[in-house]
Amino acid sequence: MDILHALIVLANFIIVPAIAYGSQLALGALGITLVVGVLRFSNFAHGETMAFGTMIVILMTWLFTAIGLSIYPLPTALLALPFGIIGCIAIVLLTDKFVYKFYRKAKSTPVVLVMASLGVTFIMNGLIRFIIGPGDQRFADGARFIIKARDFKTMTGFKEGLAIKVTQSITLVTAIIVVAALFWFLNKTRTGKSMRAYSDNEDLALLSGINPERVVMITWIIVAILATVAGTLYGLDKTFKPFTYFQLLLPMFAAAVVGGLGNPVGAIVGGFIIAFSEISFTYAYKKVFTYLLPTDWAPTSLVQLLSTDYKFAVSFSILVLVLLFRPTGLFKGQST
Repeated sequence: MDILHALIVLANFIIVPAIAYGSQLALGALGITLVVGVLRFSNFAHGETMAFGTMIVILMTWLFTAIGLSIYPLPTALLALPFGIIGCIAIVLLTDKFVYKFYRKAKSTPVVLVMASLGVTFIMNGLIRFIIGPGDQRFADGARFIIKARDFKTMTGFKEGLAIKVTQSITLVTAIIVVAALFWFLNKTRTGKSMRAYSDNEDLALLSGINPERVVMITWIIVAILATVAGTLYGLDKTFKPFTYFQLLLPMFAAAVVGGLGNPVGAIVGGFIIAFSEISFTYAYKKVFTYLLPTDWAPTSLVQLLSTDYKFAVSFSILVLVLLFRPTGLFKGQST
């Protein structure tokens, strides 16, 4: 029985949150790896792209709430998500037209494009904070839990309760649908095959009659969709704060590098590796060991490897180790 209680604690505080967080990181890392694979540069503005799309979702959610429009028990943000996607597509296409296209035509090195994306980051972050403010913005409504800890205890008779939030379930289901749609698009449609051909060999793709500007536009549209969905899911599950999405760049890039830059499958696997690592290394295991060990051996300390303040240090450490020992990642993407 104590083993079951320990497993419930692990599920409640590590497994379920890590699956939700991993899904969010995977969607974010997919956007990063698509830009690297097709456009051949690391987009440091991806976090702000997520924040911008999510900001539009929040503003539309507030509007729908004000006029009494909702889809209870689901969050109203799901109703506002298409508007956020449209707004995000508009901003990334405008950014490409007025910033990246110039450097692309000039055949600038990837480092120059990275520096340009840093400039876009600061401008976009300032715009977001000007519109919605720098503070926390909570926009999750509807039912909070699918299973409440108290109800779980009542149903099972266990001392420990398992709680699963609606936002965690929505995150997993949405991530599965979006990833499945993306892989279908890349592998089954003519446009998706053109993107893959352009990514594999740009010169050969041009000789085959593929329009590079159309490939670039479709890539940015997909990136905007992934960024808005990932940002909205993260904001629903946690909270929205503009600077938080800039901080998410490290774990998202770590996920993309761990899986293999430019490899979509690797981005997904890397997202879950980073999520489980961050949460596992910063969780306090005192209650788990209290169940598993004899009473006399029960720990008095938190049994925590790292404070939650060092969560991103885990991502950074994994990123450094991968760059040192396997720079192409687990699935042999582009070398960093």
